[in-house]
Amino acid sequence: MTRSRSDARAFIPASVILKELHDEAPNDHVSLGWLMGRLHRHSFGLLMLLLAVVAAAPGICLVAGLLLMIAAFQMVAGRPAPIFPRRIADRPLPTRHLGTVVRRAIPVLRCLEKVVHPRWPVPPEATKRVVGIVVVMLSARLILTPIPLSNVVPAVLVAVISLAYLEEDGLMLSIGLLAGFVVLAVDLAVIWETVLGTKQINRFW
Repeated sequence: MTRSRSDARAFIPASVILKELHDEAPNDHVSLGWLMGRLHRHSFGLLMLLLAVVAAAPGICLVAGLLLMIAAFQMVAGRPAPIFPRRIADRPLPTRHLGTVVRRAIPVLRCLEKVVHPRWPVPPEATKRVVGIVVVMLSARLILTPIPLSNVVPAVLVAVISLAYLEEDGLMLSIGLLAGFVVLAVDLAVIWETVLGTKQINRFW
């Protein structure tokens, strides 16, 4: 993905980024390292968006949640892009699988980009750590809550936050972060009430 420095700073919709990845992908195999090397400053947002979509599905939400947490911790640490062990980064993945995912994702993203688009400009670096902290907490909620379908709400919120971060939509990002804080606050209130209720029960024994 060869661009001048000025082009690299310019806003590029997520659908265009995916289309370029699809067009530049080798014919046989790609790797996570290859993908991260071409996404550059978009790598965190796009990776978290894809993992959030996976985390919404039952059965594999634990693995996706753990990967989300790793990426989010690296955002908080200020890394320019996600870093994975070489064994994982260099593992080959069939290009046809990437092509299938991208072809299905691009039309959906183009529709979403009519709603989520650059507004309230906020420099990505200025919000990077805040986004990372919220995604870490939502990922922890996704992993630690064993209730069936409890993974859907945090996964959807991470997807909204990731897409808004990618599309540089300060308005939608603010809404997503606020919704994330509300969900986490409600969870803490429920936990607190459960602890108090347990203490009240123990007094009768």
